[in-house]
Amino acid sequence: MSEKKHRVSRRQFLNYTLTGVGGFMAAGMLMPMVRFAVDPVLKPSAEQDLVQVVSVDEITSEPQRFDFKIDQIDAWYESVEPRSAWVYKDESGKIIALSPVCKHLGCVVDWNTDPANENMFFCPCHYGLYEKDGTNVPGTPPIAPLDVFIHEVKDGYLYLGKAKPRGGA
Repeated sequence: MSEKKHRVSRRQFLNYTLTGVGGFMAAGMLMPMVRFAVDPVLKPSAEQDLVQVVSVDEITSEPQRFDFKIDQIDAWYESVEPRSAWVYKDESGKIIALSPVCKHLGCVVDWNTDPANENMFFCPCHYGLYEKDGTNVPGTPPIAPLDVFIHEVKDGYLYLGKAKPRGGA
């Protein structure tokens, strides 16, 4: 009697077999699609090449905004993206290249545009302030200093790479 309870009918056997075969076929069709969708996301991003921005002779001790374009690859999509940098020479003649993106909510900062706070970077969105070297002023919304661009001088021209947070931030 117990043998009869555990027996599988022909209809159940065919149902299980067809379900299993259908599952394997579906998995065989879906795996290449899933790999196609996920593979570009899992690839390590290539380092961004340095881009020529400005002649070193044009850089002064006053921060100036320079616009440039980079080639960007997002998974399958390649595009040319506009970027900006605030560039100046400090007292020792060292070139400083700061990102114009505020660390509070990503607004764009301007140099010396707030009459109440001269010679500072100012974010008009939420009244954020940064010193000339990019450090955030305590008591204002920004929570970290402005990012610094990787840069290099070659043949009298400034080349900029990716903006990265400062080491201590």
